[in-house]
Amino acid sequence: MRTGKHGLMTAAVTVVCAVTVLAAPGTAFADPGPTPSRGTPSASPASPAPDPGRAKDLEAVRKKLDSLYRAAALATDEYNAAEEKAEQQNAEIVELAKKIVQGQEKLDRLKDRAGAAARAQYRTGGLPDEAKLMLSDDPGDFLDGSGRVLQGQRATKGLLGELSRAQEDLKTYAADASARFKKLEANRKTKATAQKKIEKQIAAAEKLESELAQEEKERLAKLEREAQAKAQTAWLDSGILKDLDREATERGRKAVEYATAQIGKPYQWGAEGPTSYDCSGLTSQAWIAAGQTIPRTSQEQWKQLKRVDVEDMRPGDLIIYFDDASHVGMYVGDGSMVHAPRPGRSITIAGAGTMPILGVVRPDPATPDQ
Repeated sequence: MRTGKHGLMTAAVTVVCAVTVLAAPGTAFADPGPTPSRGTPSASPASPAPDPGRAKDLEAVRKKLDSLYRAAALATDEYNAAEEKAEQQNAEIVELAKKIVQGQEKLDRLKDRAGAAARAQYRTGGLPDEAKLMLSDDPGDFLDGSGRVLQGQRATKGLLGELSRAQEDLKTYAADASARFKKLEANRKTKATAQKKIEKQIAAAEKLESELAQEEKERLAKLEREAQAKAQTAWLDSGILKDLDREATERGRKAVEYATAQIGKPYQWGAEGPTSYDCSGLTSQAWIAAGQTIPRTSQEQWKQLKRVDVEDMRPGDLIIYFDDASHVGMYVGDGSMVHAPRPGRSITIAGAGTMPILGVVRPDPATPDQ
């Protein structure tokens, strides 16, 4: 199955894309505006010309909102990274706790054996076996006893060695658990700090938007669409689309199917589904659904996954945005990508060039089936 200009995108997704792109704020294409009238002018009064000063103020608001939400996205990556580390450290501490319990049980058994040996010696009057042999009158008993003494000495030495090793293991496990617990606490603090940053940036953005009149909100949404449409047009005018006719792998197709099935669900920072997602939560879960585990955050996806040229990307590849790798979307073909944009927005299809592209990474580097 080819996934270039007319491949992977189904008719249903195409319809959703068209409706979402043209109607929802924050998507890739501009509002087409009213159709110019011909002939007799309309009887309705003409709309007043936009105030240049007001338009300039709204453009400043748009840029400020972009800045606030990008800062929230960056903090979300910090939160997600700390959360992932904390989960891993929790699991490691649980395993260490099991080892400590098992080690203590082993130590207790060894101590019981040592205690039994001491009690046995006490019952024989406290004489060591070597002394008893020296007092024996029977040469045969002496020889048999010598073998038992040697075995006993070896067993005692082995028991003491096991006791020592068990004690050292316990000390090591305890020290390791303590160190990991400290790291866990540090990551919890990092997560809490990141959460405060996220909430602060989102609250500031929501406050800024709440202070706008309804007409200004509509104009702001239009400015946002126009800015994204301009960026997408410039990207397409570079001739990039003529080179984007690559086939997806089987896993790539499954990842795209999963991601596009989430269209319309809300963005929620730190979320990994099934009812809401953040940007990297969507891409990581889509690839997990396709049978490929990838890093949780957009920054780690950029660092760890194989990088490919933009001209070589294929459906399922991840497009990393902005210099700080704070946003990610999944390429779906036809110059478009699916992503979870930001708080207050839903998962949608948008032009792949609507934001500054840092680069493209490939979760599944296998050669696609021909």
